[in-house]
Amino acid sequence: MYSIVNTATIYGIDSKLISVEADISEGMPIFEMVGYLSSEVKEAKERVRAALKNAGYGLPIKRITVNLSPASIRKTGAGFDLPIAVAILSAIGVIECHELQTICLCGEISLDGKIQPINGVLSMAIEAKRNNLQILIVPKKNLLEARLVSDLITIGVEDISEVIEILNSGVYKTDESENPGFNEDEIFNEFDFSMINGQQALRRACEVAISGMHNMLMVGPPGAGKSMIAKCIPSILPVMDNEEQLELSKIYSVCGMFDERQGLIKYRPFRSPHHTVSAQGLVGGGHNPHPGEISLAHRGVLFLDELTEFNKGTLEILRQPLEDKQVHISRAAGSFTYPADFVLVAAMNPCSCGYYPDLNRCHCTRQSIQRYLSKISQPLLDRIDICVEAPTLNFNQISDKQENESSEAIRRRVIKCHSMQKSRYEAYGFKFNSQIPSGFIEKFCGLSKDNMNYMEAMYEKYNLTARTYHKVLRVARTIADMENSEEIQLNHLQEAICYRGLDKRYWEVVV
Repeated sequence: MYSIVNTATIYGIDSKLISVEADISEGMPIFEMVGYLSSEVKEAKERVRAALKNAGYGLPIKRITVNLSPASIRKTGAGFDLPIAVAILSAIGVIECHELQTICLCGEISLDGKIQPINGVLSMAIEAKRNNLQILIVPKKNLLEARLVSDLITIGVEDISEVIEILNSGVYKTDESENPGFNEDEIFNEFDFSMINGQQALRRACEVAISGMHNMLMVGPPGAGKSMIAKCIPSILPVMDNEEQLELSKIYSVCGMFDERQGLIKYRPFRSPHHTVSAQGLVGGGHNPHPGEISLAHRGVLFLDELTEFNKGTLEILRQPLEDKQVHISRAAGSFTYPADFVLVAAMNPCSCGYYPDLNRCHCTRQSIQRYLSKISQPLLDRIDICVEAPTLNFNQISDKQENESSEAIRRRVIKCHSMQKSRYEAYGFKFNSQIPSGFIEKFCGLSKDNMNYMEAMYEKYNLTARTYHKVLRVARTIADMENSEEIQLNHLQEAICYRGLDKRYWEVVV
């Protein structure tokens, strides 16, 4: 007696279709499972055996062989319990269903036969649809998540007996009353730029950074408002389009952080890991690879507060993802690629005490300042487009009662700037000025002869590298877009150069 059912396993942030084969034959009574299985999958045979017994379906005293194919893919997670149980019940004749080849099942089974929720159902539903499967049976608590994928019959089940009844009846019907009621209201943001007094240069830098999706570093003494301003940045981020929402939702689903009651994630993420985060926690990985903070910040903002407190080796790992907008992880189980297209916003003090270069307040030695700043390498600085200073505010600036510009007003300008860039780059495979490839710099960031001479002088004065030179031009392109200018003007270049001069002020003075 033989049967086969379909399921899926998480592979990176995507899923791979898996065939679960069950064979019941004469011979020594044994329950054997093969197919490159992790320990939690191997344990499935004990969960399935007990669940079927407690549900009133004892296993026959025969040789039971279950194969999970293809064997080249490592199977992880507890989501194989349900398809293994269904494959065995079909092989022994308890389930008589002729549509199993069009059905995908996934779910964990407890010892009493209840179906428990699993992670990554959204990714599995997308894979099932891509392979032209028509029906998806998932745990009841994962039903809303599965229904985010259209044109697929999704059924939520609570126990193994319900699964048997559905498959034997051949009635696959979606209860419309169970459709999720998504919350379309705007999410309230606790922080708004209207709360920020003073710091006009920093406010401007934030708008430039988000308008072109540029990486930004804020340097200033303690209490200058760096962290608060960073927390205001989500309030000026545009809502994602459908493709971006689905991509981000898949990442959070795989990590078990997806709230299915809210539907697809509509708002760009803001991740702020503590400086004690490990390299694997930041970029992803582990024995069973999983996405890290940079992937959870995909299409949004990764905020690294107290940048110099992070482990230097951990920070250096960011160099490749900042360039490639994705991270590649190779393990014995395979090679995985996680998306990591985020805006890096970092904040740091200029020295250990926080007051350099104010020598009236800073008591650090030249050597201690050099050690402190050397925690941030030049190659990493080269990947940051905008460096801006956050000066200490005086009492009048703090207590000023004048009305500040709100985040909503800034956000409208950001959306207009993004729309302009997406239209310009529609035929080139990228969306924002920060992503302009080096080969297209001359096409989109061309300069007049006078401006070229100016940039030549700045290149020599600030000892720029080819990478930082291109970043200056990309930032200047963004500033020009913010002013609805087709050409990059001298004042745009001057402002962009100011954002590169700050790192030279700190890092080169102490060398």
